[in-house]
Amino acid sequence: MCGILAILNIRGTEVEVRAKAYELSRRIRHRGPDRSKIIVLEVSPGVYHVISHERLGLVDLSDKGRQPFQLLDDENIIFMQNGELYDYWDLRPELEKKYRFSSNSDTEIVGMLYKEYGAGNFWNHLNGMFATVLIDLSKKSFQAGRDHIGIIPLYYGYDKDGSLFLSSELKGIHDQVIDVKQFPPGHYIDETYEIKRWYNPTWHNFDYIPTGEINFGELRDKFVEVVRREVQGDAPFGLFISGGVDSSIVAGIVAKLIKKGEIDLSKRGMRKVHSFCIGLEGSPDLHYAKKVAEFHGFEHHSFTYTVDEGLDYIPEVIYHTETFNNTTIRASTPMYMMCRRIKALGIKICLTGEGSDELFGGYLYFHKAPNRVEFHQELIRKLHDLHKYDLLRANKACLAWGIETRPPFMNKQWVEYVMQIDPKYKMINAFEPQMEKYILRKAFEDLEHPFVPQEILWRQKEQFSDGVGYSWRDGIIKRANQLITDQEFSQASTKYPVSTPRDKEQYWFRQIYSSYFPSESSVLTVPYARSIACSTEKALEWDEAFKKNTDESGRAVLAVHNDAIKELIQPEEDRSTEDISKVQEHFQL
Repeated sequence: MCGILAILNIRGTEVEVRAKAYELSRRIRHRGPDRSKIIVLEVSPGVYHVISHERLGLVDLSDKGRQPFQLLDDENIIFMQNGELYDYWDLRPELEKKYRFSSNSDTEIVGMLYKEYGAGNFWNHLNGMFATVLIDLSKKSFQAGRDHIGIIPLYYGYDKDGSLFLSSELKGIHDQVIDVKQFPPGHYIDETYEIKRWYNPTWHNFDYIPTGEINFGELRDKFVEVVRREVQGDAPFGLFISGGVDSSIVAGIVAKLIKKGEIDLSKRGMRKVHSFCIGLEGSPDLHYAKKVAEFHGFEHHSFTYTVDEGLDYIPEVIYHTETFNNTTIRASTPMYMMCRRIKALGIKICLTGEGSDELFGGYLYFHKAPNRVEFHQELIRKLHDLHKYDLLRANKACLAWGIETRPPFMNKQWVEYVMQIDPKYKMINAFEPQMEKYILRKAFEDLEHPFVPQEILWRQKEQFSDGVGYSWRDGIIKRANQLITDQEFSQASTKYPVSTPRDKEQYWFRQIYSSYFPSESSVLTVPYARSIACSTEKALEWDEAFKKNTDESGRAVLAVHNDAIKELIQPEEDRSTEDISKVQEHFQL
């Protein structure tokens, strides 16, 4: 994971364009604190392409792994990447028959795949998370694109002279271009300046409702393979464990891979796997995350913070995450604080559980989905928008401190596999006990050799911004009411005519955001739709009560939360009144 910045077709002198690229790239250096490298290429008299890379060394930690790369077998091809390609070790033996490698970096195969499959076509052969820029001097062409679902951020825009600017983060270019935009996931741009789709899976089709059968063993085995691939690397890694089912499954798989000898910790300078969680004192996440870590023998770190400490961080969190969305800021703040602590331990990579809820319908509002068609179409909407929310948070809040996050649930082949399953199996009432993500939980239920402790495996969904402690959300609202007067808020539509804040919390966040990123186009990069418990705006139609209570917190569907609490702990025969009481206490119900 790194920071990339490119300026294509910029006029000036070589000294001028290099100085500009250096200054802009320096704004995103937190993403790659290890090394920097700039290449300036004159493509016609007085016109240049300049690409800059800020490196966070994770694969091939030597200087040979520095980017941008120049293909040894064709020096006209220069390229760089932010992200990871997970099938590198599978592809390398075949590619070595035709091409020379200068490093063990996964990025080096980008130029080779371009040579093999050609412009536009090679994107489908990149398997991982990435934002990539490639220049072919012999053809006077370039390619720049983003992974299938937007795990890695990328922004773009044009200046008044028509130069194309690209950056891993908004802050790199927002004041250099006429309009700045998020680059769409699954697309690429070339020298024609036309943005073209390279990723077009079946699940993108809203009219196609899959009918695939559920195979629990296959589901489990496929995801184990995904985690095995994505945990690879040379740098020390850790695990984010919230105590929820998704991150706990990832943790359980890692633990089993270590026991089987498929992960060699000593080669990565590790004695034990470090796991991490953060929350307010006594929060449910801390309690359950510790249970998961102890179950596997991880070196666990439970970080606590106070509401006031979290509130102090909000301005810098907004600067780094580049959003004013309520739920994103609520969840990003503790994650940002946690990563500051992790950085001090020397960990550079952490696996996370992001994306599972969007694949399996894990949010509590999915209890209200009227039928399998609307359930599936909501999953599609959620996946299309995820790069604006959770993926943005996990990437930027952590890379502010040079920590790469990898979300195995967003693996391209895995997403396609899960999205071909008939949505009737994902609906809350499909099985007993009725619970969100039942098929995922059941696939990883192994009573003899558990991946996850039973009480965690059947724990109900808790949004990260709630799981760290409900008083965190209440504290934010209280502070916003203290800072924003009624008079100020009454003028919200005048001061902010675009994406006008709907409440004082939004007003406070927007006020901070606009102090950093004042342009209207910067504002439009942030999602603004109404939501309940992280729903899309379309899903508000599922229930009249949803339309009247558009709060993105999980507590907005508290009735669902209370009704389902009885199904929370173990399979039905193992539940007790005492178990349920303990969970209610932790959820403060």
